[in-house]
Amino acid sequence: MDFTLPADAELALRLGVFLAVFAALALWERAAPARARRLSRALRWRANLGLAVLNTLMLRILLPGSALAVAALAAEEGWGLLNRVEMPGWVAVTAAVVMLDLVIYFQHVLFHSVPVLARLHSVHHADLDFDLTTGIRFHPLEIVLSTLIKFAAIAALGAPVLSVLVFEVLLNATVMFNHANASLPAWLEPWVRHVLVTPDMHRTHHSVVESERNSNYGFCLSVWDRWLGTYTPAARGELDIGLPAWRDPGAVATLSGVLRMPFMSKQT
Repeated sequence: MDFTLPADAELALRLGVFLAVFAALALWERAAPARARRLSRALRWRANLGLAVLNTLMLRILLPGSALAVAALAAEEGWGLLNRVEMPGWVAVTAAVVMLDLVIYFQHVLFHSVPVLARLHSVHHADLDFDLTTGIRFHPLEIVLSTLIKFAAIAALGAPVLSVLVFEVLLNATVMFNHANASLPAWLEPWVRHVLVTPDMHRTHHSVVESERNSNYGFCLSVWDRWLGTYTPAARGELDIGLPAWRDPGAVATLSGVLRMPFMSKQT
């Protein structure tokens, strides 16, 4: 499927969706929070949003080529599975989006299973509260590694350019949605959770309890956890969030503190 989008248009689209979703979720959290905050929003957001800005700038410098550029190159060179199989364009786009979501699931499991990667990922889990900004709170080294994994997956799959654009927008939106400090109505949430990862489902993944933390790895589709044996029932309301070894706000709620975290002697 031929599809091109100028870099400026891609940036504008992704930024527009990000800001719209961010604003909507922030209003939802303020109107109906699922749990009481331990720390002030201003304190945590300075660190979490600071990380997001730093990560964006760093990727622009270290990995200037976008995921769409990798997909376009794969199509031009005939790389990847989907470039070698004849199928309707809409099927290829849908298959690529689903398979990329599965890649993110396995990547998440990897960052919990390998000790050195788990140290990087501890920045995400050490947040003492749980809201939409937790979804964009990642150490810069984890972001670089995650981006390289994503680029490799796009090339290996031969994901169409349109599918990568859809996936990038979807991932950015769902990662904030499923970290929202809010809950869908009790009658609706179980039905949505059959297909999509909900805030209640993912909140369990941020529990201080290790067995709960090592479950519910999905970001968009909830079926991977169900099918691969990593599903834990969703938690509503109060839940102790974070990592047992990281309870000091000075270490986990400041930009300088979270940048140093993976290199400190504490274990997660």
